[in-house]
Amino acid sequence: MSDRSKSIRVATVADRQRIIPVVNAAFAIESFIEGPRTDDPQMAELMQKGNFLIVEDDAGQVMASIYVELRGHRGYFGMLAVDPERQGFGLGRVMVEAAESHCRDCGCRHMDIAVLSPRAELVPFYNKLGYFETAREPFTGAHLVKPGVECHSIVMSKAL
Repeated sequence: MSDRSKSIRVATVADRQRIIPVVNAAFAIESFIEGPRTDDPQMAELMQKGNFLIVEDDAGQVMASIYVELRGHRGYFGMLAVDPERQGFGLGRVMVEAAESHCRDCGCRHMDIAVLSPRAELVPFYNKLGYFETAREPFTGAHLVKPGVECHSIVMSKAL
């Protein structure tokens, strides 16, 4: 069975400790953020507000995850993380499509994401998936940005 054909499911609280290392490994490139990308308290908080979708390999290892949150008729996704050893094979696109389907099935008509400005290389990736910039906002994330780094959120949206 190929990675693309594996079923994506909503993560449970029991999955939380298996998601954290995948997210932190995938976001290690964000050297402009102080410390790891996520931790147990932040994951617990996010899991109360929304859901994580995950896909596992045959051994039960988390290959990828994505956070989804319902905001009225708008869906939001963030923290898209693909295990670095599995990047470059289309799994990120598959996870975004799963997040869109999840939110569409819950009645959402639009999907939003916020890309941090130091990761501007992500904008073309999301453009290819139909997302376009709709706003720029101050970064108000849970983590601190290293001194001297200019960081704001590039809000991107797509009609579902």
